[in-house]
Amino acid sequence: MPDITQYERGMQHIGIPCRDIEVTAAFYARLGFQQKYRTPENGPAVCFLQLGNLTIETYEVESTADRAGAIDHLCIDVSDIDAVFEAAKEMGLKLCDEQVNALPFWKNGVRFFTVTGPDMERIEFCQIM
Repeated sequence: MPDITQYERGMQHIGIPCRDIEVTAAFYARLGFQQKYRTPENGPAVCFLQLGNLTIETYEVESTADRAGAIDHLCIDVSDIDAVFEAAKEMGLKLCDEQVNALPFWKNGVRFFTVTGPDMERIEFCQIM
């Protein structure tokens, strides 16, 4: 059985959808979070906020769950996304993605994929390039 733990570096972020990125960023700033990354104005509204070793990725969506448990996903930081993706397939994990995806976040982009757990929780594996 493949072992993905050799590639894991810990928790990377928790994904929280929001209706208004400005309101959400201001709320978390009042709690002591600092903005670490924000997408450009002309792209999708995404903001990474950090407090100590906790990072939140908040992003605008048309509607949110508006109830407790509305966190969208947790993300595990990995050192080799391709190896983890192949191991996840071999382990028979329920993949949400048919391939490793990429976004132009941070300086050199990110590569990621998502799986679902036994209760439909979403776990993202991500490598910051």
